[in-house]
Amino acid sequence: MTENCRVFWLFGRPCSGKTTIAEQLIEQLSQTDRRVIFIDADFLRTGLNRDLGFSMEDRYENIRRAAEMASFIALKGDTTVICAFITPMKALRDLAASIAERNGVPFYPVFVDTPLDECVRRDVKGHYKSASQGLMVQFTGISSPFEEPAGDELRISTLNLTPAECAQLIISKSGTEVS
Repeated sequence: MTENCRVFWLFGRPCSGKTTIAEQLIEQLSQTDRRVIFIDADFLRTGLNRDLGFSMEDRYENIRRAAEMASFIALKGDTTVICAFITPMKALRDLAASIAERNGVPFYPVFVDTPLDECVRRDVKGHYKSASQGLMVQFTGISSPFEEPAGDELRISTLNLTPAECAQLIISKSGTEVS
């Protein structure tokens, strides 16, 4: 294993702030000589995973592909990989962790903890409204479940912290050094 090889896996409800915090993590970690790559679920679903829907089987395959890619990039590029995926079920989070572990990549699961009502308030695309009207099926938190983590995941509450403060907390709690 190389010194900078690691995966940060940010997960949480839609509109919880995963991507915004990931962008702050990139900015803060890039101030060193580290290579940092960001894998965003929305982007991945427009390309590599465009053949997948939102059934449980497709969600499993989406996470499997993303975790394999993240581990490969981290190992081969001596790189910090930041992933932002809803990852609504514990089994999916366990899958991502097991893939990293199998490949010898340090894995840091981070629950971006934002209450559902705040996620709805932040939703500029109107997905929650569409889902509550039955126009979007299998939408996490409305017509598809989100299992709150109860394990050792780092929990970042976004209500009283800025995205930059959330990123700094993730860095400090993971033991990652930024010079």
